Amino acid sequence: MSSKSEFAQPPVDLRTDIPHSARVYDYLIGGKTNYAPDRAAGDASARAYPSLPISMKQTRIFMHRVTRYLAREHGIRQFLDIGTGIPTQPNLHEVAQEAAPEARVVYVDNDPIVLTHARHLMNSTPEGRTEYIDADIRNVDSILGARQLQEVLDLKRPVALSLIAIMHFVLDEDDPQGIVRRLMSELAPGSVLALTIFTGDSNPEGVAGVGREYNERGIPLQIRDKAETERFFEGLELIDPGVTLVHHWRPDEGGASEGVRDADVSMYGGVAFKRG
Repeated sequence: MSSKSEFAQPPVDLRTDIPHSARVYDYLIGGKTNYAPDRAAGDASARAYPSLPISMKQTRIFMHRVTRYLAREHGIRQFLDIGTGIPTQPNLHEVAQEAAPEARVVYVDNDPIVLTHARHLMNSTPEGRTEYIDADIRNVDSILGARQLQEVLDLKRPVALSLIAIMHFVLDEDDPQGIVRRLMSELAPGSVLALTIFTGDSNPEGVAGVGREYNERGIPLQIRDKAETERFFEGLELIDPGVTLVHHWRPDEGGASEGVRDADVSMYGGVAFKRG
């Protein structure tokens, strides 16, 4: 486990006068790390699509289920989580290390607000380890070449690449599928891609309203359909049930996804293995 002194950072401008995607998300799932512009953006988005907080919470529950499933059922002990967001318990490492205390997790984000809270992502079990990298997903080399990744993860062994609620902030002009392919190409056979994408398929009008609110407030957001989501998994072996709305992905009986309507969930998710 790294020392807190590593995160002694010079002052950063969090630009609390403008909305930020991580803080809007935090507000909509009931967090406290947000400011008036974030709450205004969240409220406007929720007016356009009242089920947006439900969808966001179901996406986080999906991340928990996937992490637990990979650790318990497939013996995955290494996780690379890009687009981490503001720490919210349970974080990915807490879920993974509950199933496997020796699990190792590297978090990546480029948001200043996340960097200021990164020490909360470092509370590893003694058997495992966690680290944080301040980097942009568009700069794959800065992630793969980071000292923290090289010290914590062994890329010759399987790694779960977790891209939860981030790729809809990567526009087509930045080649999002190419970014995912590059990341997966560096991971060993047996590695896994877990990814979610914001979609309007289940509620076109409401989600379009969210897209307008985000883009008008300076948060570029690209909504994608199921076919576009499936492109991210080309060349990989999808785990049943394939790409589906996140609350339908291997839900726990009697769990928090039971009874949730499709119209209330605007996120596709899928999990796939890299073979051979």
